[in-house]
Amino acid sequence: MNNKKSANRVIAHYNDVADQYDQRYDHRERGRIYYDHICQQVRQELPDGEDLLDIGCGTGLFASRYYDSGGSVTGIDISSGMVERAVQNHPYAVFVIGNAELLPFADESFGAVASLLAFSYLQNPVMMLKDVYRILKPGGSVALCTLGKSLLTSGVPTVYRVGEHFNLKRVGVGAFNERYYTEEELSSLFSMAGFERVKTKKCSFAHLNLMNPIFSVARMVEPFIEQRIPQLAYNIVASGKKL
Repeated sequence: MNNKKSANRVIAHYNDVADQYDQRYDHRERGRIYYDHICQQVRQELPDGEDLLDIGCGTGLFASRYYDSGGSVTGIDISSGMVERAVQNHPYAVFVIGNAELLPFADESFGAVASLLAFSYLQNPVMMLKDVYRILKPGGSVALCTLGKSLLTSGVPTVYRVGEHFNLKRVGVGAFNERYYTEEELSSLFSMAGFERVKTKKCSFAHLNLMNPIFSVARMVEPFIEQRIPQLAYNIVASGKKL
């Protein structure tokens, strides 16, 4: 699947499920717990009170959490449907439609950059990270959460393709040529883009797709898994600074 076709499929999918996104990640208990955990892992790698750019902002869920800490927020997403929702839900922030690999912002515009669950869709991640480096102020930080490559995630693309075949309209379900990363791969990408003090960590064992009571058990053991058996975690958080 070529880059343009992959991007068009992502746009069409998220335009189609924009009305369902908050139901999945904010209104349902499992989704909110899962998303809050990811947000916390990303937030602790970013400074408070900065001008933040949220790449792949969706409906603005992370933007609202960062705004509550005293920062100002700009969000960018490739899906017009998601941006429309973000504008409706969070009038205090700025949201624009755009491509993460060619950011429409001036050099050194932001003190912090975040991205949650969008990096895996990028066909040219180095281009995106280099552009993030360009728009960050000296001393600024970037942190993102993306899909990790592991035994537990190896079968996910097949499951999603089957879901797409049966026209299952759920957030993220479809064949989008997504990329799953190891910690070493992300560290290398960040370093290639010029970032220093690069850190990676695995997170999220209690995935929202787990049903109760399995989800409840996974949540209880999640801190232990992340610290002692990180290869079982679902996502990776990577961060770096522009010095």
